[in-house]
Amino acid sequence: RSFPMDVFAFQGSFSMWKDVAGIAGNIFAFGLFISPMPTFRRILRNKSTEQFSGLPYIYSLLNCLICLWYGSPFISQRNLMLVTVNSVGATFQLCYIILFIMHTDKKNKMRMLVLLLVVFAVVGLIVAGSLQIPDKLARWYFVGFLSCASLVSMFASPLFVINLVIRTKSVEFMPFYLSLSTFLLSGSFLLYGLFNSDAFVYTPNGIGTILGIVQLSLYCYYHRSSIEEETKEPLIVSYV
Repeated sequence: RSFPMDVFAFQGSFSMWKDVAGIAGNIFAFGLFISPMPTFRRILRNKSTEQFSGLPYIYSLLNCLICLWYGSPFISQRNLMLVTVNSVGATFQLCYIILFIMHTDKKNKMRMLVLLLVVFAVVGLIVAGSLQIPDKLARWYFVGFLSCASLVSMFASPLFVINLVIRTKSVEFMPFYLSLSTFLLSGSFLLYGLFNSDAFVYTPNGIGTILGIVQLSLYCYYHRSSIEEETKEPLIVSYV
């Protein structure tokens, strides 16, 4: 007779840990969202975007909007944390894009405006197209695969940085706190997806977690190596 109560307790425990992982992921994501602020302080101070690219913010906005739509009740259930994190993320990216457009040259201004319109058009087509699918399961698969592909491509971008670190044996272009935040964010939503039994969440975040571990391992290895080389003193000093 106690079996149903045990099942409910087990499910309640899973739900609690899912919420804990989701809240942690939202907190770690906030660290990532504010990481471009030093760049934009420089842009505002110099009133120029200099050689900075606005493409990462365009792509991040697209990713946030697709994942936001996937987390909505129209597509999936019990994914409130995905809605909150991607709503905040989309707001930050849109603000960065607006600031970038305001301070860049005329050529880049038009380019960024066109790309921004393309993002809204693509997301609009995804939303309208998915709502035309009457079967909820098919709709879930359609948007789920799109959000998964978007996240995997985003997490794959550090592969270029990893290659650069190995080639140059330097961690100059791989900030530690950015790598740590990415790892913690991916790890949190990996657990969130597992507790929610959502493969479209835990699969890309599992890949992100592995890449985060690789980045942190490389940072520790090459950072330690550079310190050892800097502090190494010759055993015999020649004055000849």
